[in-house]
Amino acid sequence: QVQLMETGGGSGKPGGSLRLSCVASGSVFNIDRMGWFRQAPGKHRELVATINRHGTANYADAVKGRFTISGDRDNTKITVNLQMNSLKTEDTAVYYCNADHYRCTEYLGDSWGQGTQVTVSS
Repeated sequence: QVQLMETGGGSGKPGGSLRLSCVASGSVFNIDRMGWFRQAPGKHRELVATINRHGTANYADAVKGRFTISGDRDNTKITVNLQMNSLKTEDTAVYYCNADHYRCTEYLGDSWGQGTQVTVSS
């Protein structure tokens, strides 16, 4: 079992910055990739950014150049941060931490955090 605990978020202004953090604990040994997704009201959940165990990051076009994902792991936990700069009103959404589990190349499933609200308004 893996637990994902999200912190950060809240309210920000256009052009401002916010930072999200997610800590995965428990059975983290089979987590190959972690990331952030978001869901705005009336929209589908969408990928924001991911980072794998080798440190390779992937970003949605909408956040490239503005958001930076980083991660750190040891035997007991994985921490993933999302630094959000140059915020836009369209970044308003509930942000969810996600972890993908693998056994070698076999996909085992994923885990989700409870979500944290990010609101960008002037």
